Amino acid sequence: MKNLFKLSFLLFAFVLTSCSDDDTTASEPTDDTNPTSISNFVATTADYSTLANALEITSLTETLNGEGPFTVFAPNNDAFAAFLAANGFTSLEDVPVDVLTNTLLNHVVLGTNNAADLTTSYINSLAVFGDTSRNLSLYIDVTTGVKINGVSTVTQADITVTNGVIHAVDSVIAIPTIVTQALANPAFSTLVEALVAASDDATDYVALLSGTTASPFTVFAPTNDAFSGLLTSLGLASLSDVPQDLLQAILNYHVIAQANVQSADLSDGQSIVTFQGESLTVSLANGAQIIDATQMPANIVVVDVQTSNGVIHALDKVLLPQAVIDVVDPTLTTLAMMTPSLSTLSQALEITGLDVVLNDRDASFTVFAPTNASFEAFLDGAALSDIPVDYLTQLLLNHTLTGVALSTDLTTGYTNTLATFNNEPDALLSLFVNTSAGVLLNAQSSVSSADNLAANGVVHIVDAVIALPSVVTFAQADPDFETLLSALDRDDQPDYLAVLGLPNGVEPAPFTIFAPDNNAFADFLTEFGLSSLDQVDGLTLSQTLNTHAVPTLNIRAEALVDGTLITFGDPIIIDAANATVTDQNGRVCQIIQTNLQAANGVVHKIDKVLFIQ
Repeated sequence: MKNLFKLSFLLFAFVLTSCSDDDTTASEPTDDTNPTSISNFVATTADYSTLANALEITSLTETLNGEGPFTVFAPNNDAFAAFLAANGFTSLEDVPVDVLTNTLLNHVVLGTNNAADLTTSYINSLAVFGDTSRNLSLYIDVTTGVKINGVSTVTQADITVTNGVIHAVDSVIAIPTIVTQALANPAFSTLVEALVAASDDATDYVALLSGTTASPFTVFAPTNDAFSGLLTSLGLASLSDVPQDLLQAILNYHVIAQANVQSADLSDGQSIVTFQGESLTVSLANGAQIIDATQMPANIVVVDVQTSNGVIHALDKVLLPQAVIDVVDPTLTTLAMMTPSLSTLSQALEITGLDVVLNDRDASFTVFAPTNASFEAFLDGAALSDIPVDYLTQLLLNHTLTGVALSTDLTTGYTNTLATFNNEPDALLSLFVNTSAGVLLNAQSSVSSADNLAANGVVHIVDAVIALPSVVTFAQADPDFETLLSALDRDDQPDYLAVLGLPNGVEPAPFTIFAPDNNAFADFLTEFGLSSLDQVDGLTLSQTLNTHAVPTLNIRAEALVDGTLITFGDPIIIDAANATVTDQNGRVCQIIQTNLQAANGVVHKIDKVLFIQ
């Protein structure tokens, strides 16, 4: 968890800048030849007389006279006058000592932090939350000068003293609330917008999270990017398009009332009841994550932003309760994100960028969606991150069809997925759909839950990942190749299934296969007066099968030209215009189905067996 605070530096586009003396108006720094402590500097500088008085009232003079080192953001007299007036005090003596003490400590940071050392990030002051030892957070923004908690600007930096450094500021840094820090950090601007948009006569979210009723709060705060991702997935242009009741439910789901849960308080599997009523689950298996009703993890990217009325943890995803999931009109991407059993698929879509493709409401797709258990079996102990992104992309595309195909639209036969052979856009991989008993895909994966409609298509949940097919896959999946498969797999034959299963680029792959169907083999047996293939001797069968396979080439129908092709066996002659293949015995075979495209070659179905005598 300690490393998560460091991650906050990566969340935003931080820019290092230092404060320039060109635009400062505070008191002159002390002479280095006459060193003085923080307390002494304040006590001897007229413009800090109110601060000096406040240090005496709170007994902090000696603290800031100590060894330190300390960094002090020092408000001048005008800043204190504005602070007292804004809070209804006529003098420092009217401010409760404990309040004044914590306010002063909220201007003090351990260590020497010169302006050049400051970055846009959170640091801890010496102020504390309630009666605990948990320090309050300060949000430092150095994008233009140095600004603290969005309310106080450094007017003169790097006043060097013996026990640290002083930065003059133009406003008192009041004790922050949840809302203070949401307003201070530009990365939470959409969250602030949401708090305002969700407020009505019953609940003023800004007032609630600024106050103490039901406090302390633990707020899991989505960043602007998280909200943008949600709006995109829902096909909405802005928060104003989100119905107020749904927005309220979403915000309530991010708030834990009457609990100040810091990162150290989180445990793996911990269940937390939200203000909305539904629960969140903590996962620490892959870093600190929060699991919502979609079962898709949100990463905690900034931890322990401690305020006076609670703590904030920043998230990279908007959490969705079941009550919201039940009423939105999700895209395919959002449907995957919202379905607990498809969380691995959702992660894979995000890794490959296909979440954007399947989020397009102007397009339509059919997705065969493997469950988490399916991915687990496919990965066999590996992680999604172990799979090359280009391969994972093709794998997911192999589960995706263009257009909407409901279960009643599916018929036994071949269709094309969006995966491609060798990234050739016109060589879409084939998928054999068998509807004789349910829906079976490439003889590997069955539809377990059909017709899950989305705004831009349909999802059929399947029980296994559909691997990228080889030419062998189609022999195994298509009942029309049952006899061919039995020949390839006969005990007295070479290991054809292993060879023809080699991946593209591993010679002799890719392959162009002219594959006889069952009728072709039946005619062959009749022609030669045989009752079964078992009567064909092993060598003859090998020579015959070899003649149907062209090595190292993926020749699609549109690329077939008249001429001779060299097979593993005898050469064959192509007549492209008539779509025929002729063997050395003059047997003419008609190509009756073309371009059954696999990842390691292409299959063309023929009506006769090419025979070697």
